[in-house]
Amino acid sequence: MFENIEFLNKELFWFLLLIPIAILWYVFKHNKQTAELKISSVKGFKSSSSFWSKLRHLLFIFRLLALGLLITALARPRTVDVSTKTKTTRGIDIVMSIDVSASMLAKDLRPNRLEALKEVAADFIDGRPNDRIGLVEYAGEAYTKTPITSDKSIVQRSLRDIKYNTIIEGGTAIGMGLATSVNRLKDSRAKSKVIILLTDGVNNSGFIDPKIASELAVEYGIKVYTIGLGTNGMALSPTSINPNGTFRYSRQQVEIDEDLLEEIAEATGGKYFRATNNKKLAEIYEEINKLEKTEIEEKRYYNYEEKYRPLVVLAGLLLLIELLLRYTIFRSFV
Repeated sequence: MFENIEFLNKELFWFLLLIPIAILWYVFKHNKQTAELKISSVKGFKSSSSFWSKLRHLLFIFRLLALGLLITALARPRTVDVSTKTKTTRGIDIVMSIDVSASMLAKDLRPNRLEALKEVAADFIDGRPNDRIGLVEYAGEAYTKTPITSDKSIVQRSLRDIKYNTIIEGGTAIGMGLATSVNRLKDSRAKSKVIILLTDGVNNSGFIDPKIASELAVEYGIKVYTIGLGTNGMALSPTSINPNGTFRYSRQQVEIDEDLLEEIAEATGGKYFRATNNKKLAEIYEEINKLEKTEIEEKRYYNYEEKYRPLVVLAGLLLLIELLLRYTIFRSFV
């Protein structure tokens, strides 16, 4: 009932200190006006009027209550009803371009690079409720897994379905992955367009040069964040396939074309990151999440309802009752 009440002039509650002062003054005045007389018996002085003489203190109580109510009214009690309306003023379209070559099954991240990426990317998608997101996957060639959409359930389902397969041509075509992502965003009307390009290798296939693809990104106003995925040094990587379809693993040198990834990021106004473990990968996506903020316009509406009027009316009634009693019933006692 009182949860939404606030007082505009709280400092006026200091005047409530007048109430105990008034009580002390009243007691002092009453004792001073009462004369003492020692007699052997008071039987002859008893009458029904003694009851009313004791009730005369109600007059003072009414005045105190009226004073307390008036001070509370002066403090301006009011209820506040706050309603908010949010509006996304700047949407961001994001394409996540993911390398799905066999090397993404390397086990330097847990359980492997691809699964670690999918877990972190899923959290990133959940953290972008106001943006549209699409998925591109590439190896020796590239294709769109999911066009940019605001339906996060579709994006999450597509992300879970991403896995290494032999249908896509082998290799790492960074230029193809980037160009396909640019193609997804070039007609976007969003004020901000972003590509997150992830790879764990060196550009060694595809018919589009990565530098040409980055020039296309610049032309369409697309910012590219690049991520090199893989530990420093050696990593347990797949080398061949067993007859039963499983991979044979051996320790291989991790090779990432960091110069190329830095060049792409710098040319498009993005940033290059190196993820050497699960924690670092999560931190990178967290940083990108902070760098690319969607602007939200929030309007708050305050509806105030003044509550001092009933207090003033009640205080007035108490004073009126006090005056009526003072000059009628208690006239001979005050």
